[in-house]
Amino acid sequence: MKNKAVILGANYYIGLSVIRCLGRNGITTVAIEYQEQGTYGFKSKYLSEKHIAPHYRKDTQGFIKYLIDYAKKQTEKPVLFPCADPYVEIIDEHLDELRNYYLINQTQQGLFTKLMDKNSLYDIALEHGVKVPETIKTSDPEFESKISDFQYPCIVKPSDSPAFVDVFRKKMFKVNNKTELLEAVRKANDKNLEVFVQRIIPGFDNHMYTYDCYLDQNSKVTHYTTANKNRQYPINFGASVYTWQIHVPSLHEIGKPFLEAVGFKGFAEIEFKKDAVTGDFYLIEINVRTTNFNVLLEKVGLNFPWIAYKELTGQEIGSQALVDSTKRTFVYAFEDILAIKGYLQTRQLTLGQVFKSFFRKKAYAIWAFDDPKPYFNVIGILIGKVFKKLTGK
Repeated sequence: MKNKAVILGANYYIGLSVIRCLGRNGITTVAIEYQEQGTYGFKSKYLSEKHIAPHYRKDTQGFIKYLIDYAKKQTEKPVLFPCADPYVEIIDEHLDELRNYYLINQTQQGLFTKLMDKNSLYDIALEHGVKVPETIKTSDPEFESKISDFQYPCIVKPSDSPAFVDVFRKKMFKVNNKTELLEAVRKANDKNLEVFVQRIIPGFDNHMYTYDCYLDQNSKVTHYTTANKNRQYPINFGASVYTWQIHVPSLHEIGKPFLEAVGFKGFAEIEFKKDAVTGDFYLIEINVRTTNFNVLLEKVGLNFPWIAYKELTGQEIGSQALVDSTKRTFVYAFEDILAIKGYLQTRQLTLGQVFKSFFRKKAYAIWAFDDPKPYFNVIGILIGKVFKKLTGK
């Protein structure tokens, strides 16, 4: 196949999983990063080319020019796979220009950004009858009076998650009273970050679910499955580190019409939380790029990067719905160990519950028998960090 696949974000296991998903199918895979140090995706045997480009934030114009110059040298348009939120935002901003040189799922400039932005996402969800947690915007004229009567604890959440994480190294602030809430808002405002206040939907972390699907160029869902998060890191408000595939029909009933109505194209993951009291599902966020547990989806028979590649290069993709519950489980072991420690310390899990979870059939974030070098590279990086911390060098 002449169309190369250009992957952005090879310094994390999401990008690595895309390299493997495509490379195993004979696709020429190209990783473009801003530095080689720590980029363990470069070590994959399924990677055909690696390139160093200008930093996507520090020199955005240089980065875009690099992408375009690379594409101009190819005989066929490459297929572009941004595997981290900052890349998605930049590609979306320059979508009309990049589509002249790359094959990209989305055709409507700005849609990905709207769905990533929590403020606009919740407005769009409500317009389409999808439940979201009760939210108060800081721009609301009655903000002060509304937060006085709000249910605590609650969370102060960013509209732009990637920018917030860059500054605070966390996804949100959990606050226990009005004083803490106002202080959290002040911290965000000082960094020119827009935030809002949101009710915490009751339920442990295993009340987190996902609807993972692919929509074709007609904005119709062709492939889908659902999954259940069980452990996150940081605990309670973090990313998935232990998740299994399980069939939950109601998530398809909510997610499919919503994504089709907004004109989405390509892979999407809607994250829901099930209210422990009412049983209702609330939309929390949408991932518009390959998900953390893409390796799990591949293992259960839904290779979403390969599906996207085939459609964008003019091949038939058919349709597939995984309506069985395989219970195949994704594990990101490095952070799962830290998560388990946190759950045990806060008595949210018992040793027995943790022990039982070790015996499920796994899909590992980084380790792969047929491609071990990235894993051993990560081990080396971690040993180096520990040595540096111990010696102070």
